Amino acid sequence: MKTAKYTSELDDTGGGMRPALAGSALFIVLCGLVYPAVATVLGGVLFPHQANGSLVELDGRVVGSALVAQPFADVRYFRPRPSAANYDPTALSGSNLASSNPALRERMAADSAAVAVREGAAPADIPGELVTASGSGIDPHLSPAAARLQAARVAKARGLPVDAVNALIHERTERRTLGVLGEPRVNVLELNLALDERGAKR
Repeated sequence: MKTAKYTSELDDTGGGMRPALAGSALFIVLCGLVYPAVATVLGGVLFPHQANGSLVELDGRVVGSALVAQPFADVRYFRPRPSAANYDPTALSGSNLASSNPALRERMAADSAAVAVREGAAPADIPGELVTASGSGIDPHLSPAAARLQAARVAKARGLPVDAVNALIHERTERRTLGVLGEPRVNVLELNLALDERGAKR
């Protein structure tokens, strides 16, 4: 009798495992295969530009992404904010330094002085974003104020009126999402491409 009892208990335990394993397998298939496949297909159909990396093309050649900042050293171009990741999208990172960290304060002071010389402005007038890296290290946007600070340099290098460059900044300024989310911003790559296009038409 004892043997029969123990056998019955083992059968009950095994019977409870089957639904658990079947449920796990079902959710693995649904969440690990079906959902990603559906999301990928729908994303590609509904938002093809974003699904492919928001790539920016010029004359049929990819020159960057609207989502990834890239460095511009030429004096004729607007510069993005600094990058702790060296503008590498495979190494996203911030500086990880607290605002009270002496090393960060020293670097910001040195960068502020360098930006002030480059832009012909007082260090106190430099927007913080021009001397601080974003959390991702590849933020492609600047505030309109940070873009306008560079307008005089860019205009002089290109032989354009400052008002014309500021007008282009205003034209390229993206408003708050849905009117309430985020802040007005300018995509640096797209602004620089617009400058090149304007120069080509002159």
